[in-house]
Formats: sequence, structure tokens, C-alpha cells
Amino acid sequence: MTLTETNWREDAAEILPDLQALRRDIHREPELGLQNPKTLAKIKAALAGLPLEFAEGPSTTGLVATLKGPSNGRTVLLRGDMDALPLHEDTGLDYASETAGAMHACGHDTHVAMLVGAAKLLCARRDSLAGTVQFMFQPGEEGHHGARFMLDDGLIDPLPDAAFALHIMPNAPHGVFTGRAGPLLASSDVLSITVKGAGGHASMPHDTIDPIPVACEIVSAIQAMVTRKISVFDPAVITVAKISAGTTNNIIPETAHMLGTIRTLSPRQRAHVAEELHRLAPGIAAAHGCGAEVHIEQGFPVTLCDARAVSFGKRLVEEQFGEESWKTLDTPIMGAEDFAYVLEKVPGAMFFLGASHEGDDWRSCCGLHSNRMVLDDSVMARGAALHAAIAERFLAEGFENKGAPEAPKNLKS
Repeated sequence: MTLTETNWREDAAEILPDLQALRRDIHREPELGLQNPKTLAKIKAALAGLPLEFAEGPSTTGLVATLKGPSNGRTVLLRGDMDALPLHEDTGLDYASETAGAMHACGHDTHVAMLVGAAKLLCARRDSLAGTVQFMFQPGEEGHHGARFMLDDGLIDPLPDAAFALHIMPNAPHGVFTGRAGPLLASSDVLSITVKGAGGHASMPHDTIDPIPVACEIVSAIQAMVTRKISVFDPAVITVAKISAGTTNNIIPETAHMLGTIRTLSPRQRAHVAEELHRLAPGIAAAHGCGAEVHIEQGFPVTLCDARAVSFGKRLVEEQFGEESWKTLDTPIMGAEDFAYVLEKVPGAMFFLGASHEGDDWRSCCGLHSNRMVLDDSVMARGAALHAAIAERFLAEGFENKGAPEAPKNLKS
């Protein structure tokens, strides 16, 4: 069979029941943060007997499984995250979470299963691969910087020539892949501001320096800053989500605290917003005789997708599943994703895969991070197939388009 004749769809459909069983087993026992030992054990069991080399590091339970083809050519990385969310599940599924306060509400269970499926598909065709595939099973995506830890642990050294990831979307059209070149997802930083005044009795505010109205003024000024200091063509979203001050009704407190997030779509704007906030809050506080401390904890960077990688993925989706199975996103999404750490070092892309149940109104489906989020895990066959197609084609041709076959029409899988 020649490269362009490989039908990954049919191969993936054959192993779908195994992938569904694995995904549901992981769903029952969700794990949080950087340490996911039960999930890791399930992954290793699913990969047992395959011609893979395993690498693990000291910081996380992350795993890089490496498949080496007979040719010493390019290397491509495929990534799936493993961890769950601190959330009580209310789906009523037969395989609902059995772990109190934890739920796979972001689809990482499906990401693991799709990546295992890709490993099985590619191992079955190992002799035809023109290089090396790295399967990156990563914990700690939900705010714990798992990808950065795995990079720092040297698990992806030397770096691959390209990297790709898939993310499931429960409230998107069934089986449709989406993506875009440039910024796909925003950076996300935590903003903390403390205003310090002078406390006292609520009946005598003139003898105090009340930090609460100052905090309110800062919140309003931040939104004015966004509209007057930030270009609409390189936007930022700043949300103050929590304000806390005081202990009771008749005491003016000494301090007021604000907590929120900063999201931007470019490294330049990320730095600019931080600079403006460090100037704005202390300036307003000083005008009222208060002090203000601004602390910004950097989270995930901007997820920037290489234009060549997006075009490459689009071609393969259309070849394998038909033109109707790809949609280019018009705008970025202001959520954040720590696959961005990998894309800072390696050209590549992340794509979304719609997982609403076929025939349902996907607009009414619960989204990611919902305690009632459900999805149609039959789409995992498509995800595993695309992973495999990406790896095979990239190892053979890189990002180039060398006479790929015409896309099939109106395929179902």
C-alpha cells in the first residue's frame, strides 16, 4: 500500500471499541494535577507489547512513548493531556466519576484514548514510517504547567521537528475539525491587587482611608484602560472576578484585595498590559492616600499555531474525511492551553474536534468545564485516525504538499 492510499479511518474504526473502553475506564477514576498514577498505569497497560520506548521524568507522571521507524528521518510529536478538573460530576453516566470532587470535564480522557489509538495504528505500520513519532501523555494541563515540567525534565530532548495536539469540543458539530493559523488560544495570567488604607469605625470615615472605594475605582479604570490603551486588533481581556474586604458591617477595613485574570493574544500585548497595570493601580491608590501592590503570576503563554502546520492538518482532514469535515476558525478563543509551551519551541498546531452527538443541536450542549458535560466518544476514531495520518505524512514529506490525493466527498465515520 502506498503512502497516499493509507485509509486510517477504517483502521481506527476497528479499534474504536477498545478506545471507548479505555476512555470510560479513565473517566471513572479521574486524577488531578501533576501526579496521575492510575491514569499512567492504564496508559502503559494499553500500550503493552507495542514497539515503544518509554521515558518518564521526576516532576510529573508524564510519559513520552517513542516509536522509531526503520528510517532515521524527521521526528513528530503527538500530545494528549491526562488530568481532570476539581469538579463534582452530575452527568448520570454509567461510567461517571467515582472520585469525589474530580471529573473529566475537559475531555482529557478522550485525548488519552485517541493518542493510544494513534500509537496502535502507527505501530502496526512501523515498517513504513520514515522517521520517529513521540507520543506525549501529559498530566497537569489544568493550570499546573505540566508541559513545561516535561520539557524541563528533558523528556522531549532533542526537540521534534513538529508537534500536534487535538482537543475535543462537546458543543461543536459532530466530527468536524477546526483550527486557525496564528493565535488559537490566549495567554492567561493571574492578577492580584492589594489596596492598603487605614481602617477605623464605619461612623467616622473621615478618620480613615477607606480602601474599598479605591478598589472599585481601580476595577473601573482597568476596563477603561482596556478600551483606551489596548488596540482592538491585538486585544486583551482583563476580568476582576473577586473583591474581598472587611469583616463586618461597622468596620472600615485596612485592606481590600482583588483577584482576576489577564488574557492576551500576543507576547507583546501581554508585556504591555502588565506594564500598564503596574502603573495604573498604584497611581489611583496614591491619589486617595492609599498604597497598592500589584502582583501578576504568569500562566500559560499564547498558543500560536504555525501556518504551515494548520494548512497541513486541513489537507489531511479533507483527504481522510472530506471537505465538509474542516472549518477554519474566524477568531481565536480566549481560553488558554499549556501545549503553548511546546509550540513556543517547535512549529506545530492544535486542532479541535467536535464531539456533540450526531443529530443533536450542538449549540445547546454543555461546554467544557461543565459538571454536566457529555460527549459522543465515537468521534475518537476520527481523532486517532488524524493523529496517525499527520504522523505518517509529516515523516514522509514534512509540511509540503506533494500531490496528495483528491479529497473524498460526504464521508461518514
